[in-house]
Amino acid sequence: MASEQRSRERAADHAGTTTDDEAPWANLEMTVPTDRDHASVVALVECALVELTHEAVSAVFISRQVGRSTRTQYVAADDVGEQFQKRHFSDRLGWHETTVPRRTVRDELITQLTRSPSTPAERSGERAASEPDTFVVKPVRELQTP
Repeated sequence: MASEQRSRERAADHAGTTTDDEAPWANLEMTVPTDRDHASVVALVECALVELTHEAVSAVFISRQVGRSTRTQYVAADDVGEQFQKRHFSDRLGWHETTVPRRTVRDELITQLTRSPSTPAERSGERAASEPDTFVVKPVRELQTP
């Protein structure tokens, strides 16, 4: 109990003295496909999930293809980081929200961040005509919402 209180006090002190540019999550960003190894991607995802649980931040994965895009946002839904709100936006279908367990978020992010271009259109350079997919941790206040 006492250690839990000290952790909360340290987090409050840190939040009060740290700007967004200095925040631990400020550099949690990457483009996909990436040249990072699997262990590095897993570490990035784990770090992001910890930050989502302790800060008012979200994990956002944006997938872009020629003529369309999708955006998936993950925000902690509880104080212990076991449930997350998943907000998915598609240009064609609009917004869809659901609550998912931590394990699902972890698995989805790892899968998204470790994939490589594999369709014939992507190999032939169509993918290069659009922006790369991106993953970023950003403040909840900056999220696009339905």
